Amino acid sequence: MTDYTRRRFLHRAAASLGLLTGSWLLAGCGEKELTTVCPTAVPATASRTAVPATDAPETGVEPSPTTASSQAAASPTASSRAEASPTAAATPTEALSRPDLVVARGGEPEEMVRRALAALGGMEQFVKVGDDVVIKPNICVAYHTYEYAATTNPWVVGALVKLALEAGAARVRVMDYPFGGSAEQAYVKSGIQEQVEKAGGRMEVMTKFKFVDAKIPQGLDLQSCKIYDDVLKADVLIDVPIAKHHSLARLTLGMKNLMGVIANRPAMHRNLGQRLADLSSRVQPTLTVVDAVRMLMKHGPTGGNLDDVRKADTVIASPDLVAADSYAATLFGLKPEQLSYVSAGAAMGLGKSDLDRLKIEEVTVGG
Repeated sequence: MTDYTRRRFLHRAAASLGLLTGSWLLAGCGEKELTTVCPTAVPATASRTAVPATDAPETGVEPSPTTASSQAAASPTASSRAEASPTAAATPTEALSRPDLVVARGGEPEEMVRRALAALGGMEQFVKVGDDVVIKPNICVAYHTYEYAATTNPWVVGALVKLALEAGAARVRVMDYPFGGSAEQAYVKSGIQEQVEKAGGRMEVMTKFKFVDAKIPQGLDLQSCKIYDDVLKADVLIDVPIAKHHSLARLTLGMKNLMGVIANRPAMHRNLGQRLADLSSRVQPTLTVVDAVRMLMKHGPTGGNLDDVRKADTVIASPDLVAADSYAATLFGLKPEQLSYVSAGAAMGLGKSDLDRLKIEEVTVGG
């Protein structure tokens, strides 16, 4: 067994046991500016996250002991919470047999989410008993319903709330900072608030004073920024973008959706691809679920014309943010490398963009 194969085996086995910790979080749709200041700052509290796979070659270098120990020390309570979970741990063989990414097609949104998560080993692989969970959909505007594909499908979000609570989450909050209109209006207009509350979750309005200075240690262009504090402190972040066209980034997917948890969005527009990757290195979702139930094919991010919407009835789920975005790009006829943030994220080791190296499972839900 090569070093890389051994390391990947150990990482996957450890992830299935809930022993790896450390995370960071972010997301977004629009460019509404909360502040123009993005100063150097002290790191915020880290949280537990899944460790993303990378595009390292077979002779890849092992992580340094210093890095590994510092990541473990960042969240001392998360591992103890995971160890206390009564959820039965998967065997190493089971962990290795799981797919890297699941594509569910052809059914109702909730059923596609449930089937996709089941194929990944269940929500229990990502949410432990007692966890504080934040779900970050794309609630872009307050003037379009979900049919216009500018906002994440409400039943996809509701299904994730249900699954997280079923896995034992202590609480599940859903939040975003809309580009157009108030959060309160957008939450209702999108239909997301209704489904979240029916599922037992809570909508949270993101207030300006909760954006805190946070360093981005791995950032190549963006070294610090203001990030929403509750996102940083959550045990689990679930990133739920809608797959849609974007006039600047080409597509809004998982990495672009993370702009919704930072304060100064206009500052991201210079060298957008690299800055999105930098941001993703600081805020790494535990799980990414791409809503492609209805896709906005042009005139994004806000849309407004139903002729621009394609009903694809597809959900993509993966613990690898880069992989999720890479596959979602193909739904628009694009290659992963045609998205600058995907290329930058893969180059930084945040995940895999080479779909040929991923174990992908496709699930047909509808008959």
